Amino acid sequence: MALRSAEISGLSVSTMVGNGLRKPNLCSSALSSLSASSTLSFSSLRFDRRSGSKKLVVYASNGLNSPPVTGVIFEPFEEVKREILALPIAPHVSMARQKYADECEASINEQINVEYNVSYAYHALYAYFDRDNVALKGIAKFFKKSSEEEREHAEKLIKYQNTRGGKVILHSVESPPSEFEHVEKGDALYAMELALSLEKLTNEKLLNLHSVADRNNDPQLQDFIESEFLTEQVEAIKKIAENVAQLRLVGKGHGVWHFDQVLLHEGEAA
Repeated sequence: MALRSAEISGLSVSTMVGNGLRKPNLCSSALSSLSASSTLSFSSLRFDRRSGSKKLVVYASNGLNSPPVTGVIFEPFEEVKREILALPIAPHVSMARQKYADECEASINEQINVEYNVSYAYHALYAYFDRDNVALKGIAKFFKKSSEEEREHAEKLIKYQNTRGGKVILHSVESPPSEFEHVEKGDALYAMELALSLEKLTNEKLLNLHSVADRNNDPQLQDFIESEFLTEQVEAIKKIAENVAQLRLVGKGHGVWHFDQVLLHEGEAA
């Protein structure tokens, strides 16, 4: 328990015997401080055995016989009796769940579906560019990696859902197209523009999930979305936007092959 900043605290553990208290045991740092001043405060931990009571009381006080100086008393054995802290008995009900709204649980399941759908679309793009008559191996590599990352995001959300005591419900995944040819733009630019739209859509869904967490006063879910997804998402949008800009510059001809070679060897040691 925190004490006033101007005071130095120690820990006193006292046991009630009859009507008296045993002498408290103070930590070494508190002993040296007490010799300098008799007005220093410390936390008292007491087992009250009067009238057959076994109550544990923790509070900050100026002495063993003094009332609490902060006005805050922690009585854990009394507080856990509250209905909100009661453990469920039914085997199908999570015992880990606490302050986790149904709306948050449903929104997590929706986001899992979004991540799997985007992963499936990227996998279809990987399969297209890996064909022998398309043979853009660098772009194929890019979309294969992107698909794996989106699946990892879905699995991360599944793990979080289970951590909070929610129930994972997997929804159906839409079948993506298998052809990505485009007469005016070419398949590479068309596919990359599609990927940019998907990343922006995913980001929009994540921001909606964050809003749901805020509306339900769930700071733990907000922190999870902020720390695990939002930064990575805006970085992905920036990267794919650059790819779109470069493909627009090179057109549909020989420049696409050079762009593909850059992606193919990206990350390799020089």
